[in-house]
Amino acid sequence: MKIRPVILCGGAGTRLWPQSKNNLAKQFIDFGGWSLLEKTLERVQGPTFDYPIISTNYKYLKLVTKYLKKFKVKRYKIILEPSKRNTAPAILASALIKDIPNKQPLMFFSADHLIEKASIFNKAINKNKSYLTDQNIFIFGIKPTSPSSEYGYFITKKTKNKINKVIRFIEKPNTSKAKQVIKQKGYWNSGMFFLRKDSIINNFKKFQPSIYRNCVKAVSSAKIKANTYYLNKSSFEKTKAKSFDYAILEKTKKINAIKLNIPWSDLGSWQEICKMYDRNKSKYFDKKKVFYRPWGKYVNLFEGKGFLIKELYVKPKGILSLQKHYHREEHWMITQGEPRITLNKNKFKKKINETIFIPQGSIHRIENLGIKPVKIIEAQVGSILKESDIVRYQDIYGRVK
Repeated sequence: MKIRPVILCGGAGTRLWPQSKNNLAKQFIDFGGWSLLEKTLERVQGPTFDYPIISTNYKYLKLVTKYLKKFKVKRYKIILEPSKRNTAPAILASALIKDIPNKQPLMFFSADHLIEKASIFNKAINKNKSYLTDQNIFIFGIKPTSPSSEYGYFITKKTKNKINKVIRFIEKPNTSKAKQVIKQKGYWNSGMFFLRKDSIINNFKKFQPSIYRNCVKAVSSAKIKANTYYLNKSSFEKTKAKSFDYAILEKTKKINAIKLNIPWSDLGSWQEICKMYDRNKSKYFDKKKVFYRPWGKYVNLFEGKGFLIKELYVKPKGILSLQKHYHREEHWMITQGEPRITLNKNKFKKKINETIFIPQGSIHRIENLGIKPVKIIEAQVGSILKESDIVRYQDIYGRVK
């Protein structure tokens, strides 16, 4: 039996756009000729998977169907939520539709994850498919590349049949705690789930009977039109808004892990987006978009809707002007060197892979006091992303008006 992919596509992207309600959710953002939803749809094509189920809400229906047509996905099901109730009701409602057999393996993807080396991922799924039961759940761990506080972690132990049994979860720790967790061979919790339909039903019946009853009513009373299930509003809105982690994973002891050492990110922060562009900057580089300045140069890698990604190159002894912006905030990630940063009244140094957030309206500066060049990937986010939105206070190159 093939694996049925379920794509959870209801996120709003509030972490990326806290000041705005009009910007796209991150799964639909154009990052340079591709979006995260497109990458997810690509990932579930091929012999491993059956046709996809997309769980989303009314707001995104047109966008989702647009991408399905673009990729010529003719067989699919869409589950439309009338209101947001987090991942637990979304996962259960998706599994309850009639055309999914009871022992069907289901793979739950988030539409906003970037997974590279998909062939390794698919091989790991197929390898563990035979271990699925009517009770257990497999989650996916990513080998950490840094002690990040952006993700949760888990720790496992080997069972007799060499399965990684999860023995402890660690919610997003601070950097110091994350280092300790990594020493204990902890993995990032990716938020993807692999289990059978009967396991979902049995776990919800046992641990969340109220959510189960209301989701059954919402699906059985749904209106079906053009491959789309319009869940019954009154029943669905009676379900409690809970994450799958909180509703099920924290309660069951039958959780196993599939550990992967592949590039992965949920691109949930501008720092993660900066890292992605840094890894792939050769694909975005255009010598026509290189601009020279007295302190060095910068290249515009990609301009999207409401954001601009660039790489700054600050030559030895180069100093940018002391400046602020009225219409944008900035997110920096150091990729080379050790610059001194001014942020309002504070001065500090930053090292490779460290990040800095420059709030809109704050006074700031970059100085390279060393003998080697400094490189920084910068994400500008705001309504005006041009040089005209620079107010200079001090400048060693005589550019203060």
